[in-house]
Amino acid sequence: MSQCYTSGDFKKYFNENMKAMNLPVPSTLFDNFNAAIANAGLILETLNTLGKGATIAEIIKATTGLEKLKVAASLGAAYFVGAAIGSIAVASGRSLGCGYRITDMFVFLEQTNLKFDNWNSFYMMHPEILDKRHNFRQVYFAKAISVSKGVGA
Repeated sequence: MSQCYTSGDFKKYFNENMKAMNLPVPSTLFDNFNAAIANAGLILETLNTLGKGATIAEIIKATTGLEKLKVAASLGAAYFVGAAIGSIAVASGRSLGCGYRITDMFVFLEQTNLKFDNWNSFYMMHPEILDKRHNFRQVYFAKAISVSKGVGA
């Protein structure tokens, strides 16, 4: 562990990043780096099977062990997993890497095998996931809801 790391920092920074976008944080699924990587990978794998228009409710039905995602059931799964992966990157950078640069996102995605189709376009279209000073962070939740209802893309 790096000397800037304190036990619980990962969870704190992950939760902080998700909550800044008004997104729910299911308990225990993202409490530490390893659990977060495993669960985000499972969500991403299931999303790839169901298609990008799937909701978290559909992800829950298609898997076991993700029942705690019910707090996010109404959200578009692509939006939620995109935000979760970005929040994992932010939290790991802040807690394990003593800070984070956006260029580290590329390395993070390669090392954790959490890349998804058009991930680079997704993060370019949604910089509010990675930038805590972004003016539209609070709007991310509304985008996720509208996509799950077929309103946006």
